[in-house]
Amino acid sequence: MTLQAKILIVDDDNRIRSLLKYFLSDQDFLVDCAASAEQMTDYLKRSFYDLIILDWMLPGEDGLSVCSRLRVEDHNAPPIIMLTANSSEEHCIKCLKCGADDYLAKPFNPDVLLARIHSVLRRNTRFNENDTPNNATAFHFGPFVLDFTQHCLFFHDSKIDLSHSEFTMLKVFAENIEKPVSRQILSFLINERHHKPDDRYVDVQIFRLRRLLEADTANPIYLKTVRGIGYMLTVDV
Repeated sequence: MTLQAKILIVDDDNRIRSLLKYFLSDQDFLVDCAASAEQMTDYLKRSFYDLIILDWMLPGEDGLSVCSRLRVEDHNAPPIIMLTANSSEEHCIKCLKCGADDYLAKPFNPDVLLARIHSVLRRNTRFNENDTPNNATAFHFGPFVLDFTQHCLFFHDSKIDLSHSEFTMLKVFAENIEKPVSRQILSFLINERHHKPDDRYVDVQIFRLRRLLEADTANPIYLKTVRGIGYMLTVDV
């Protein structure tokens, strides 16, 4: 099964949100919608997204400010396609300077938006291959299931939403089960969009993952430290 990208639409126009959600869901994307920057922030705290479609004209904090803030506050934020009602070169430049990966002027042809989405997603290494590891849609270990299509973790029947970094790291560990993954590789993967390797950020993400996976974080049984190398996910417990 092909990986499904998860998209967050941020637009205060209910009609546009509904139409885009219908269209993109029909194209086999997983879609959530937010009507404001505040709602967008709540969604990003709870879940992983591969792409944000962000309208410039939002109530309160506008899209330009939101985009700039995300690029400063969250160096692992998803790529952004900005929607703007103005097609001038000046607006185009402002969109790109604030950190948007692409932009599209309203009104637009949905097929053009779809082409832009695929173009942006192709820059993401998760979508350079057609299938998930071993053609699977999920990876099982212990009482956990890592779902590659929903980008989340299940503990028995309880769903655990993952951040972008948490999902990326767990997926890498699942692809290299019982094999050490170096800190350098982890740092590159979760910081690749901004090319700013940060070992401390790796440590924070490992700590968060251990809080999800381990009954005793001081004595992990799944996510183990490999001294001098990095970390390893083991299922032989």
